[in-house]
This record gives sequence, structure tokens and C-alpha cells, in this order.
Amino acid sequence: YTKMATASLGFNIDSPRWDQSTFVGRLKHFLNITDPRTVLVPEEELDRAKALVEGCRAGLVPPGSSQEQLLYAKKLYDSAFHPDSGEKMNFIGRMSFQVPGGMAITGCMLQFYRTVPAVVFWQWVNQSFNAFVNYTNRNAASPISLRQIGVAYVTATGAALATAVGLNLYTKRAPPLLARWVPFAAVAAANCVNIPMMRQQEIINGITVTDENNNELGRSRRAAVKGIGQVVLSRITMAAPGMIILPIIMERLEKFTFMQRIRVLHGPLQVLLCGGFLLFMVPAACALFPQRCSLALADLEAELRDSIVAKHGDKVPYVYFNKGL
Repeated sequence: YTKMATASLGFNIDSPRWDQSTFVGRLKHFLNITDPRTVLVPEEELDRAKALVEGCRAGLVPPGSSQEQLLYAKKLYDSAFHPDSGEKMNFIGRMSFQVPGGMAITGCMLQFYRTVPAVVFWQWVNQSFNAFVNYTNRNAASPISLRQIGVAYVTATGAALATAVGLNLYTKRAPPLLARWVPFAAVAAANCVNIPMMRQQEIINGITVTDENNNELGRSRRAAVKGIGQVVLSRITMAAPGMIILPIIMERLEKFTFMQRIRVLHGPLQVLLCGGFLLFMVPAACALFPQRCSLALADLEAELRDSIVAKHGDKVPYVYFNKGL
């Protein structure tokens, strides 16, 4: 490594390439880091990308490194390493795995919705997948015990199964399209339970909030509630188009004679179509709200607000925190 000021490269390695105060800027950012192709990158290359990013932060880069190489390393780093801890995330929990993992599970939920055993099995698979994702993308500064993880998993799975099985039985005499929408109702209900339960420590103990220069100011439960609420809404939005529009498409396609002749291909077709929806909806849902979330000083807990005012006066109108994904 040769010592070189990062500024001389013309950019800051940790600054997003696009304006994160706008939806379009955030969409471009998440299209970049949720690229499903990054899940195929070998572990050794991910580790080299991390070393390169950390070297850039220290002002040390290999001689001859181009900006393109450094930006690609940052893309790999953001796709595979947690933004708080810097630790490599488990493969299944990465947002870049949402398209291949989500398309397979969602496609199967939409295809196998007619019988209770099939509904139970695929909802269980989906909630197991969600548990990995929610745990992986939590705010890493708030540890959670194995017991709490287990309670969150069982509670969310129970909510999903109760919703799915209950609605499945209720819609037996309803129009066929309503039955096709049951998986989405179950997924939405489970997200409202799974994410808050998996991240309950953040609500109980609060999460670290900082000023605009990343100086720690304390811990806030209200910040945690805001961040988790935004994540719940993002996850439901992520699933909604595919699980609402695709059943309408399949309902109409299945009326054609050629589709009735290839019933065995209906499942694979739904999986592929789900992938098409998720390819756009994963980054779009992540981009709904800024990753670095803000909260007005006036909305903080009175004790924390008074502490900040006592130390900084009116110089800190907003606090900032990582809302997780």
C-alpha cells in the first residue's frame, strides 16, 4: 500500500454516489448494493473488497488503483458487510439475496395456496427466511439473545399461519382471486410482528443517536420505534406488487387453453415473474426512507432532549441514526 489522501482520488469512499435526500438517489444507491449478482462473488473477493475499503478510509490505497475499482469494492462491501459492525453478514440475510431467495419462496406461496398443509409449509419457510433477514439487518448496536430470537420467530410464524389458514378457510366460498391474495395478507401480518419482535432490544433500550457529524449523543427508544416502523412499511411494500398484481395476471392467464395444458409450468412461471417484480421492488422499497434516518430534537424523550440541550444548546436540531433494513 502507498499512502495517498482519499481526497486526491476525487471522492470520499464512504459517501454515497447519489444524493440520499431524494428517492431517485436512494433508488440508484440500492439498485447498486442489492444487485443479486453480488451473491455469486467468492468470499475471498469480498474480503479483498473490505480490505481495500478500509485502506481507503485510512488514506492507503494500492498504487494504480482506479476510481472504478474502488467504487466496485465499495459496492461489494456494502452488499455483504453490516453498516454498523462491519462484520460479514450471513449469505441468506443479505439484501442482495432478496431477489433469488424471495422469488423462489414467494412464487411457491402464490402457487401452492389451495390446501392448508401447503399454506402452512410455505408460510413457515417464508418466516424462517424473514427471521434470517430481520436478524441480519438489525441495528447491530442492540444485541438480542437466543431466547428473544426464538420468541420472535415463533410469534411471527404463528401470526402468519393464523392469518393464512384462517383466511384460506374463510375464502373457500369467495371468488378465486381473493384466495390468491391470502399469502400477501399473511406476509403483511407477519412483518408487523416479526420485525418489531426481532428488534425488540432496540425498542426496550433505545438505539444510538448522533449529531450530523456522527458524534454520539445518547440512546433513544423513540428513534428505534420510528426506524422499525419504516422498515415494516418498506418490507410490506417490497412484497405488495408481486403478491397483489401477479395473482391477477395468473388468474387471467389460466383461462387460456394453452395455459391449462402446461399446468406443471405454472409454478416456475410464477417464480420467474416474482423475480421480475422483486428485481425492482427490493431497491425501491429500501429507498422509501433514508438509511440514515433523522428525528427532530423536540420528538426525543424528555430526558435525552434535556441532556443534549444542556451540552450543545440549540446546535443540534436533529439527531441521526441507522434505521436498519
